[in-house]
Amino acid sequence: MHSTEKKIESMGLTLPAVAAPLAAYVPAIQSERYVHTSGQLPLIDGKLPLTGKVGAEISPEQAKDLARTCALNTPAAVKSVAGDLDRIKRAVKVVGFVASAPNFTGQPGVINGASELLGEVLDDKGIHARSALGVTVLPLDAPVAVELQVELMD
Repeated sequence: MHSTEKKIESMGLTLPAVAAPLAAYVPAIQSERYVHTSGQLPLIDGKLPLTGKVGAEISPEQAKDLARTCALNTPAAVKSVAGDLDRIKRAVKVVGFVASAPNFTGQPGVINGASELLGEVLDDKGIHARSALGVTVLPLDAPVAVELQVELMD
């Protein structure tokens, strides 16, 4: 096992299998030295633990935990095309989507769950640019989704 995966295990986490696509796309694609993931939902064993809108059915704290789960699913997608997570030179960009109740404006705090996990797993390589967006609805009524772009070492 490689060091990034060992780090994930040392955190008491398990790198999941890459989530199967819900439609006509792939979980990740490599273009030269970059890997772009599709939006990763907070699936655990292929199921959403919670559904609904943040600020209504889902609390910001619950959503932050779900964003962590999304972020754990992103390395699985990266590994599916890069072969080895130790090839990650750096995280470049995170885009987080939060299915939000009309008056909810705490999207950055929710997506911090993803950013913090990537920082824990990748250390300094996990520092990234980011967008945190509120949306009306996500696939399967998921509360959050996260995309990741990484640069690979040659």
